[in-house]
Amino acid sequence: MSSVIDRVTEMVTPILSDLGLELYDLDFAGGVLKVTVDTPPGGPASVDIDQIALVTRLLGRELDHDENAVPGRFTLEVSSPGLERTLRTPAHFARETGKEVNVRLREQIDGRRRVNGVLVSATGSTAVVREEDGTEVEIPLDIIDKARTVFVWETNPKPNSPEARAKGKKKTAPDNAQSQTQEANAQ
Repeated sequence: MSSVIDRVTEMVTPILSDLGLELYDLDFAGGVLKVTVDTPPGGPASVDIDQIALVTRLLGRELDHDENAVPGRFTLEVSSPGLERTLRTPAHFARETGKEVNVRLREQIDGRRRVNGVLVSATGSTAVVREEDGTEVEIPLDIIDKARTVFVWETNPKPNSPEARAKGKKKTAPDNAQSQTQEANAQ
């Protein structure tokens, strides 16, 4: 099976490079080839549906030309990692430092099998998570059962509350200054 992963990685990497994307993850199990693509870390945007469709077409064409790349019948799935990303490899952990994570362990650390907090750092063999109370937990990657990033939703103030009015005033101030500048320039 690793030969399938290696062969498909060789096929998809130049395609993604040409499109300014990166291979986030690749998995082949149960006749399903899952290719997860993403933008480079720190990029201004995320992967959109048009890019996913294009990668699907281009990789599908390559797979059609090389019938030995994936044995038998299979389904190709191309997707983005989404807001809450699965962390499986050391590269995933390194890429997501600074984000909220939820980690489930196969073995206990300090009597617990779950660690939640901010991923502070990651190496090829460990990840360090700072919990809400400030405690930092060093976790060997080989005892992690499942890990993922946690999307933190921003709360918006209730309509017409003092917070909402204050937020609204902050937005309009620069717009007024800009329109005054435009009026002055037009005269």
